[in-house]
Amino acid sequence: MYSFFKTDDSWAGLILRVVLGGVIFAHGAQKLLGWYGGFGFEGTMGFFTQKMGLPWLVAFLVIIGESIGSLGLLAGLLTRFTAASFIVIMLGAIMTVHLPQGFFMNWFGQQTGEGFEYHLLVIGMSLALLVIGGGKWSLDSVIARWFGERAAAPVAKAREASFALRMF
Repeated sequence: MYSFFKTDDSWAGLILRVVLGGVIFAHGAQKLLGWYGGFGFEGTMGFFTQKMGLPWLVAFLVIIGESIGSLGLLAGLLTRFTAASFIVIMLGAIMTVHLPQGFFMNWFGQQTGEGFEYHLLVIGMSLALLVIGGGKWSLDSVIARWFGERAAAPVAKAREASFALRMF
């Protein structure tokens, strides 16, 4: 568990997770709460399951992953898990919707939909977070320290016992 939460004290992890978490939160809030012109939970579930034909569990996990997961990412909680889930969500979006539109976003409204350049950026940022962790000021670093201290305690006690035995 320690290695899952372990992170360095870098600014890079902090910057990546705050920017990515903020951007994905806006998309998640559209899906869950109907903010920023979104359809809200029921509308998004209906669109994903009825129009796109996705299983209800997949639709639910996308909505929760983008909304609740992004909040966790902002706090640096379960950074690697959330980054991995964003990769899966973005790959799913590319394969089910955006691949036929090509690489570029629909800047001039002349495509039938959006390309997948945004999704690749999310995947790249998420891959970086998988490697380095949440960085500075993350809850993951607090949890890793706790796991590290618990793992180090038996070793320290064994060293103390060994030292005490050598004294006699």
